[in-house]
Formats: sequence, structure tokens, C-alpha cells
Amino acid sequence: MTKKPLYQNWIGIQHAGKKQLGVLIDPDKFEFNKSSILIKGLENNPVDLIFVGGSLMSSNKFHETIGFLKENTSQPIVLFPGGPLQISNEADAILLLSMISGRNADLLIGKHVESAFALKETALEIIATGYMLIESGKSTSASYISATFPIPADKPEIASATALAGEMLGLSTIYLDGGSGALNPVPYDMIRQVRQCINSIMIVGGGIKKADSLKSAYQAGADIVVIGNKLEDNPEMISEFCRIKTNFMMETTA
Repeated sequence: MTKKPLYQNWIGIQHAGKKQLGVLIDPDKFEFNKSSILIKGLENNPVDLIFVGGSLMSSNKFHETIGFLKENTSQPIVLFPGGPLQISNEADAILLLSMISGRNADLLIGKHVESAFALKETALEIIATGYMLIESGKSTSASYISATFPIPADKPEIASATALAGEMLGLSTIYLDGGSGALNPVPYDMIRQVRQCINSIMIVGGGIKKADSLKSAYQAGADIVVIGNKLEDNPEMISEFCRIKTNFMMETTA
């Protein structure tokens, strides 16, 4: 039986009115000898996706981390690359990120040109993604490395116009991100207004530290919510986030 492309599966889930939960793992911060709680949580709870990547790779654990996750987990692994070298054929898909919130030409097309032939030689499913960095209360690695300014948190109209432009350009997924270590999540009013403007799959991440924040992001219209830093320090919280997701789905389908 032919495996259904991941993005087609996302569309089916969206049309069914369901939500997904993703976990973001930064290889630089992933400790193999302390990963048992996280791995157990991934297997025992309804987590849908594992995203792997980071703004800066200061170690050589990228490929090792993906191999370890592939061997020890069952969820699809989606690359969330911070640069053209973050490519692995062991993953299932890659978010081909165009930073549409900034004006750095390298991150709109330059890096894509560098990696185009390498990506073509892989079996990765390539998901064209409009990446939007949102102001989160502090300067983040993503804003520093990308040399771009995030969209102000109190300007949902700018975020909506940017997302709509990305969709019109053919980007199939829009990712609103507060960035690694965000103090605040992407504002729910911003998520709501962006949702009203686009039909694309919308991923939201950064600053989701409480289970209630997850529910609010779903209510505002996010299709996929990604949890990152919170699980690095408290991997046992994965069960709480999954419980909120399950309860939300039960409430909305009742």
C-alpha cells in the first residue's frame, strides 16, 4: 500500500476539523542519555509529529539525533531547518522555509538555491512553508541569526497580509513562530485574524508553556501547534499537553 503524502494527510485532518500536536527537538540540546522520559511520552501519548532543527548547529549531533528518533519513535519526522546543511534522508519530510516576515533575500530564495540539488536527490517530501517570526517579548536566536525583525505582536493586520501574500505565492503551509525561548506565545487574536485570511495549513509555535495556551491556539485556528523549549526542561509535561489536545477534540466534536 502506497504511503499517503504527509501534507495530504494534514489537509484531510484539517478538513475533518481535527488538530495536531508536534514536538520540536533541537539536536544541540538533545541529550541521548536523558531522553527516556521524552521517548516514553512520545510513544504513550497522541503526539502527531516530531520536528527536528534549530537556528544554529553548534554540535555534530544533527544526523545522530534523527537516526536515534527514527529508531525509537513512530511519529513522522519533519525537518525544521535553520540552514541548508540541515538535510537528512532519514526524515520523512522537510519544511522548505521561506522567511516571509523578513526582508533577507537569502532566506526568501538564496538558501533554497544552495540546497535545491541536494534536496532533489533525497526522498524527502518537500512542504513549501511561509515562515513568519512574531515578536515574543525578547530577542530570539531566530531573529539574530536571520538578521530580520519579527512582526510586532500588536500588528495582526501585518501578519494577516503577510500570510495571505505567502498563500498567493503558492506556499502551502504558514508557520507563525515566536522563536526558541519565546517569553510569550503568538497572540491568539493574531492567529485568529490570520486564520480568517488563509486556507493553508497553519502551524503555530514558540512560547507555548502552559496547557491552556495550547487550547487557546487551537481555538484561535491553529491546525498544528508545536511545543519546544518547555519539553526540554520538563519532558513529563507531554502527557498534559496531549490531554488538553484530546479534551479539545472531544469538546469540538461532541
